[in-house]
Amino acid sequence: MIDDLHPVLSGLRPLSQLRHPREMIRQFTPNWFAATMGTGILALALPQVPDIGPALLPVGRALWLFNIALFALFSVLYAARWILFTDEARRIFGHNTVSMFIGTIPMGLATIINGCLAFGIGLFGAGIVGVAEVLWWLDVTMSLVCGVMIPYLMFTRQDHSLDAMTAVWLLPVVAAEVAGASGGLLAPHLAAGPGLIVITTSYVLWAYSVPVALSILAVLILRMALHRLPNESMAASAWLALGPIGTGALGMLLLGADAPAILGAHGLATIGTIANGLGAIAGLTLWGFGLWWLVLATLITLRYWRAGIPFNLGWWGYTFPLGVYTVATFRLGTTFHIAFFGWAGTLLTVTLALMWLLVGGKTLAGAWRGNLFVSPCIAKPN
Repeated sequence: MIDDLHPVLSGLRPLSQLRHPREMIRQFTPNWFAATMGTGILALALPQVPDIGPALLPVGRALWLFNIALFALFSVLYAARWILFTDEARRIFGHNTVSMFIGTIPMGLATIINGCLAFGIGLFGAGIVGVAEVLWWLDVTMSLVCGVMIPYLMFTRQDHSLDAMTAVWLLPVVAAEVAGASGGLLAPHLAAGPGLIVITTSYVLWAYSVPVALSILAVLILRMALHRLPNESMAASAWLALGPIGTGALGMLLLGADAPAILGAHGLATIGTIANGLGAIAGLTLWGFGLWWLVLATLITLRYWRAGIPFNLGWWGYTFPLGVYTVATFRLGTTFHIAFFGWAGTLLTVTLALMWLLVGGKTLAGAWRGNLFVSPCIAKPN
């Protein structure tokens, strides 16, 4: 009888699935930062729900503060891994999949920066804008490096094949456009000179990322047509493609809205007007592309879930891509003054919140037991 209860009782003890609590640090990977992406984007989406947004503002604010604590905790754990287990931590650069998740670190930070502007000003005053600006430039630096160095390692050090390709290839590349969209939120809060620098940098970040991401998507469609769907452990990767599409649309909408005032203050009013129009059309066009992928990803997910799939940290891929597409939907509603986008955004927000609760609950349970602390790159020597 006692033996029968042992698995249940062991599950009640923290980190019971690890040989030693120190394994939590040794096995910690950047995959965990995907949780900060999903949490952060839900926090930003909630206050934008039409009619009830003000009532949801305190919930979004609380999630943002929680996300800061989460990001800080993960940063400490990952830094500790590099300090205590340097040789093993370095192996990430040779791993085909885990290395891609380095891109989740700057993207998780971007949600915190956006929250500084959406929630922080009301809580701490205008002084937090300076903090957001410093963090944004840090985010830009990490995104630029990640967007080139991970693909470089793919070309020179890692072993890839078309049949093994998944949408995680997008993660290091998309970080730059996420930073660009954040720049669109930051620029209006800055003085004329810094605002111009931020908005021009953000356009460069968009161009640095979106065309490459769309190229990867073209190859990904070919891969799925030739080799069917990835294995069940990568089920959530079907949603990752929605990330660069939704972020690309949001970035164009935000930057286009900023352009008339910021560029006009520097004698570039005509360019600002053109940028505003192009931003609206580009955002709407990309949103339409995203709608196609949203339906496709839903069908793929239903197929996976009918067969039954085990939980892993990759499930956070269901949240952030859907979240940025949701925020882009709300932005289209305010840009074109069409109620449909508000209704669609509300439905997407409800779906996002339910998915966050599901994935968050499973992550909390897995973290408590310790079975989610797994570093595949340790088992693969360079």
